Amino acid sequence: MTDYLLDANVFIQAKNLHYGFDFCPAFWDWLVEQNLAGKVASIEKVADELHAGADELTTWAQARGDGFFLRPDSAVVPALRTVSDWASGNGYQPAAVATFLQVADYWLVAHALAHGCTVVTHEVPADTIRKIKLPNACLGLSLHCISPYEMLRRERARFVLGPAKEVA
Repeated sequence: MTDYLLDANVFIQAKNLHYGFDFCPAFWDWLVEQNLAGKVASIEKVADELHAGADELTTWAQARGDGFFLRPDSAVVPALRTVSDWASGNGYQPAAVATFLQVADYWLVAHALAHGCTVVTHEVPADTIRKIKLPNACLGLSLHCISPYEMLRRERARFVLGPAKEVA
């Protein structure tokens, strides 16, 4: 079972800011290793967003395939209804609900709900009725939602040069 499901912004910000392929390949290797260990994944709708970039992240995502970017299974379908009902019944503007139901976040939340995963995103909750933020949906559905940095710390990821040193 996958512990963590990653939002598209985790990959995009990693590539553009913190863990560029050219200077921190260890981050990307760590993601692959954790995926093979069954701990980290994402969903095919996120892969679709990454493929739209037509860049080195697209190439990386395409190389990962279905093993990393999971397809919805039979457990996700009823969860979609639960997420849709939550979105429609919590005072969000109709346009916000319509937009949410058309983007990867909707599928990511449903997958996490169906399989008991923690959602990983850079988004933060917002007190607005104009947009459904991923952390708000997770909170509303009693799902865990954390930042990528919290995930890396929980999993004790280490991207070091040379032999690892113990940290007191």
